[in-house]
Amino acid sequence: MKIKKAIVLGVIEQLDAIIAKMNEDEERLKETLGDVGPYHEKSAQNLANYVSFRSFDVRKMQENLKNLGLTRFANAEGHIKASVLTIRYLLGLTVAEHEKEALKGQWSIKKGKKILARNTKNLLGEGVSERRVRIMVTQPREAADDYEMVKQMIEKGMDCARINCAHDSQEVWSKIISNIKRAAQELNKEVKIAMDLAGPKIRTGKIVPGPRVLRCKPKKDAFGKAMEPGTIILVPESEYVPLPNMLPMKSGDLGKLQTGQVLSLVDARSKHRQLRVTNCNGTKVEAETMQTIYFEPGLVLNATTDEMLELTVGEIPSKENALVLKVDDDIRIHKEDILGAPAEFSDEGVLTQPAMISCQLPEVFAYIKKGDRVFFDDGKIAGVITEVNKVYFKVKITLAKENGSKLKAEKGINFPDTQLGFSGLTLKDREDLIFVSENADIVNFSFVNRPEDVTELYDLLKKLNAFEHMGIILKIETQFAFENLVPILLEAMKTENVGVMIARGDLAIETGWENIGQVQQEIVSICGAAHVPVIWATQVLENLAKSGLPSRSEITDATTALKAECVMLNKGPYINEAISLLNTILSKMESSQQKKESMLPRLKSLMIQ
Repeated sequence: MKIKKAIVLGVIEQLDAIIAKMNEDEERLKETLGDVGPYHEKSAQNLANYVSFRSFDVRKMQENLKNLGLTRFANAEGHIKASVLTIRYLLGLTVAEHEKEALKGQWSIKKGKKILARNTKNLLGEGVSERRVRIMVTQPREAADDYEMVKQMIEKGMDCARINCAHDSQEVWSKIISNIKRAAQELNKEVKIAMDLAGPKIRTGKIVPGPRVLRCKPKKDAFGKAMEPGTIILVPESEYVPLPNMLPMKSGDLGKLQTGQVLSLVDARSKHRQLRVTNCNGTKVEAETMQTIYFEPGLVLNATTDEMLELTVGEIPSKENALVLKVDDDIRIHKEDILGAPAEFSDEGVLTQPAMISCQLPEVFAYIKKGDRVFFDDGKIAGVITEVNKVYFKVKITLAKENGSKLKAEKGINFPDTQLGFSGLTLKDREDLIFVSENADIVNFSFVNRPEDVTELYDLLKKLNAFEHMGIILKIETQFAFENLVPILLEAMKTENVGVMIARGDLAIETGWENIGQVQQEIVSICGAAHVPVIWATQVLENLAKSGLPSRSEITDATTALKAECVMLNKGPYINEAISLLNTILSKMESSQQKKESMLPRLKSLMIQ
């Protein structure tokens, strides 16, 4: 019993220190906390209390509380001071102390959950009664012209539609929004519209175009034997669409061809090849081959008819080129907008010039330095900066596939060690914000790094008379945004409807793959302390959305999203299947998981004989 009392007294001592720290910080931060909107006043104070609490190492205390059968504060971020004072009061009773008075005036534990639910509803909409977590879906370009696709998204469970301003045009966005509003009204459901400002995304520049060639090949077995014919569609140049199996013809009468006819040619590799016509539909001709054929502009196809018929291949778009990089290779990243090119070698195989490519955001040159790490294409390729000058910086590749990884144009570049000082709003963002403020419910703010970025956005929204009605979602996608999350939130809480999106792809690269689990957990906890809704984003059910078949790991990942208030799905051919499955998972799992807490429903299958 003496040991138990000693443990209790030790816990009380640390709780008293925590309470004193909370009170001290509240007084010290009174002016800062007073700057947030009245709507968030209590939430800002709770956030400050949580930061005070996390300034202590409470792991030993948590273990002692578990042994005493009491809460360990693992899920108390939304009502942290009330929880600390409650446990302090209960422990005080066990040693004949009475401090019930300290609990007066504190938020109840239940109140913190209600405030988060209210904030989620105001930002992301009513949702559905079957599940707490909303579903946000990125709209594809096709949503502008395919009303039924949009309607099905809403029927399957979409609560919020996301439009990325980095793609398409205002004309396309307007059509997508019109379809969303029409379908929502028809289905009598509230669907919020969120639009992403592109932000200063750092990407690779253009690369020297590849050859103008189109390949048609049959399907082969493991031994290289052709099993199914490859197909090609011949069309006049005026009807040509750049599809993988469509070939433009600039001369020759396609209407004279008949099913069963054979076309002979010498392809781009000087190989004698044949095609057999399988279907004729006016000027659209389908043909197949059991041989691999490489077509190029000007190539002639001869038809075996009563009269000689020649068909000439028209212009073929250049193939997308890529730079192949291996470990220990060098690549120059140029400041000027040059065409990227692969490495060059002498006849003896000696490197004469390393691979090169431009950076679409030359402002980074003001901040990078030798020794900084660089990641390309979502971390598929990595390297270290070995040289910086006014023209380019050189990167030594440290991570790539054994046979080399391909780096293409328009791929992301990340600098996890570099504190980039430029603003989160580009000139394009400012122009797009005018449209967003007039047509969307929510603006998703990319590349937030500091409170000043939020201030800049708010100032622009005020000038557009949109500050009062526009919801704000802050995309946390850099190491520095994570480190500045608390002051960013306090600045953001000067308006009512605020949320945070965990952009897990970029964030994983920035913070390290080995740290992303803990980082996203901390973001959920910090936002929970501020009663700010969290959107769980990046690669949720991505295999299903793109290929129609989910992986086991991404099913588990989808259930982990129950820690958030909203889950974002990216576009793909099977997006409606992904929405449907996610809706089912979230609805079924919510009975046994509330935020980070495991709930224990009755298990009918458990029996003792």
